[in-house]
Amino acid sequence: MPDVLDDLLGESLQVVFCGTAAGTASAKAGAYYAHQQNKFWTILHETRLTAELLQPQQYRDLLNYRIGLTDLVKTHFGMDHQIPLSRLGEVSRTRLRASILACRPRFLAFTSKTAGQRFLGDKRDYGEQIELIADTRIWILPSTSGAANGAWRSEIWHEFAERVRSALSAEMGTGQMSSFPFKGTRA
Repeated sequence: MPDVLDDLLGESLQVVFCGTAAGTASAKAGAYYAHQQNKFWTILHETRLTAELLQPQQYRDLLNYRIGLTDLVKTHFGMDHQIPLSRLGEVSRTRLRASILACRPRFLAFTSKTAGQRFLGDKRDYGEQIELIADTRIWILPSTSGAANGAWRSEIWHEFAERVRSALSAEMGTGQMSSFPFKGTRA
C-alpha cells in the first residue's frame, strides 16, 4: 500500500514530530495536521518553534525550521481508534526507527500518546522518555487533535520547545534563542 502522506524528513533536523497516522482531513488535503480544529500549527507558532503561523498546506516549509514530520502508521488514516492494531506493530516501529537513524534529529516527539506508547511498547506519561534512538531524545506530547481536547496540556509543548531551543543554543554556542532562526534556509 502507498503511504497516505510522504515523510517530511532530511538531514540536519532538530525535531521530527510523529503522529499515529494521518487523520481523515489530512489524508483528504494531502497535508499534515489539516483538520481545522487541530492545534498543531498554532502551538508550533505559540511555542516559537516557527516564527510564523503556518497553514497545513505549508507543511514542507517546516524544513526551513529544521523540523520534520512522519507518522507511525503510513498506510492507513483516521482517528487512533480506527487504525488497525496490526498496523501499530513491529513493522511500523522498525520503519520509524530506521527513518530516525537515517536522519538523526536531536528530538523525536510523538504528537499522540498512542503513537508514543505503541512505539515504546508500554504505557507512558507525557514528557521526555528515558530511551534514545542513537543520540535522538524521545518525547511524548499531548495530542493536538480537537478530539483530544480533554487531555490538552500546552505547558508540556512549551517545556518541549524550551528544551529544543536550549539544545540548539548549546550546539551553536550561543545564549538562549527566542525562536528558530532558520527561515529561508533549507535543512
